[in-house]
Amino acid sequence: MLLLVDADESQRRIVGTLASRGGWRTLFADTLERAIATLGTHDGLLLDAVLIDEATAKVGLAETISAMRDWRPSLPVLYLSEAGTRRAQLAALSAGISDLLEKPLTGERLHAALDLAIAPRTTAELRPLSEKFAVPMAIEEVIGSTPAFRTALAIAAKAARARVPVLIEGEPGTGKALVAAAIHHAGHRPRAPYIEVDCGHHSDAMIGPLLFGHERGAFPGAFERRVGEISKADGGTLVLDRIERLPPDVQARLADMLATGTLQPYGGLAGAAPDVRLIACSGVSLRQRVRDELFREDLLARIGIAEVTLPPLRDRRVDIPALARHFMGRIANLPDMPNLSLSADLVTSLSSWSWPGNVRQLHDALLRASCAASGPQLGLEDFPGLAAERARAPEDSGVSNTMPGDGIGVTLYRADGNLRALQDIEADVIRLAIGHYRGRMSEVARRLGIGRSTLYRKLADLGIDTAA
Repeated sequence: MLLLVDADESQRRIVGTLASRGGWRTLFADTLERAIATLGTHDGLLLDAVLIDEATAKVGLAETISAMRDWRPSLPVLYLSEAGTRRAQLAALSAGISDLLEKPLTGERLHAALDLAIAPRTTAELRPLSEKFAVPMAIEEVIGSTPAFRTALAIAAKAARARVPVLIEGEPGTGKALVAAAIHHAGHRPRAPYIEVDCGHHSDAMIGPLLFGHERGAFPGAFERRVGEISKADGGTLVLDRIERLPPDVQARLADMLATGTLQPYGGLAGAAPDVRLIACSGVSLRQRVRDELFREDLLARIGIAEVTLPPLRDRRVDIPALARHFMGRIANLPDMPNLSLSADLVTSLSSWSWPGNVRQLHDALLRASCAASGPQLGLEDFPGLAAERARAPEDSGVSNTMPGDGIGVTLYRADGNLRALQDIEADVIRLAIGHYRGRMSEVARRLGIGRSTLYRKLADLGIDTAA
């Protein structure tokens, strides 16, 4: 059951209808005071989530959430705001809301947010807020010094220049969306359209018409003609996130479009496909999905011309201190956010934790702590959820606090226990230096104690791309 707090009767009706399509029963309150009072009723005890509209909560949001948490400490409280109102959104984050939604609100987005709100969580800091405050980054700005990560970025940089389809795989939160955006901005058309579609946020019946478009009357409910997202991305980039969720018929249509160069809207005639660079993102191995007969092999072959695999954060813990400080700098640039430092014991603790939510979880934890901070420095006391998880880790999950290769980022031994070849170690050291000094080759050469000409000769000899 959902409690919708909104003074606008027409919007209450619209959002209530959207919620009902996802199986939610909705209670209504037109003021914050009535919302709090509702919690004390029989229906209030049955609530699963609360959604508060920005216009109804211009004053007293923090006090309202505090009062709601007194009644129901674990009750998710979501916040619906106008698009782009960062000041109000940050104030809501500071007040303790669970998630942000923006207008215009779609049924798929509402259902996904509500499902996420009531799903079990490992810690209160695990909330997907990164995309709300994302700022495009160049590939060379992406933080990471471990060889596997730098290799992934080198492939991404080459693909950006070549304008070929790219497949980005990695666990949720590893930065697939960030790398996809960086590929677009590093290409030859950074100002061209950049359109993202989350294939998991749309029903099987609607994802096809959304992508390919449809004519009026193409199916029940198609009351007007609609241009598909593929056509909207003409000249630019289309990102298909969670592409593994595409139903078989849409996979077949997409594979046919890539093979023939023609696009056929639902209920319409085929025409030339738009000039679009396709970036597909997947949180699972598509090759395994092919083996399980859940994904088309011909489609994988066409979307995976360049394959970028992002390692989880637990496999590159040496990057955590640099990532944390980088995120703090970006958070400080947001409106009304303080410029905070990190205590040494906090950096050590952040580096020792397993971060099951990967880079996104690290960013969101820092953002939430920054919103609630009262002093100039964040410490471990500002992360109660993470501290509790860390305290339980040895018993519950066997998470180790050790960091193999901490401060080094280069593996000296092979799996059989023998030393690796010297040129392989040297290549890893050079990649690490390029990543650490953000591609500033003069600084890389100076820190390695060699001349620039020697550095470039080694890059050629070792087969290292300068973007690595």
